Amino acid sequence: MAVGVVQDFAGGTLDRYDQVIEKMGLSPGGTAPTGNLFHWVTQTEDGVRVTDVWQSREQFEQFAQEQIGPIAAEVGVPNPPQVSYFEVHNYLTGA
Repeated sequence: MAVGVVQDFAGGTLDRYDQVIEKMGLSPGGTAPTGNLFHWVTQTEDGVRVTDVWQSREQFEQFAQEQIGPIAAEVGVPNPPQVSYFEVHNYLTGA
């Protein structure tokens, strides 16, 4: 079942986010990692919010453990994210 994942990185910056994406071998507007169906990011009043839809919670959690956590720490993201999960009833993709 698809799952929505919202990660709030208090104290995060878009510059550090861009560094994380680059170190993952990803690029803006490019292809997402396996299992990730949708991704967007925005600056918030106190940090950065990343919003995703994944094919499953397990795929997200494995990716977070292997990629997001270690690389975010490496580039100096000050805090682990607050993570919220949502059951996805439906999602649409671009043509």
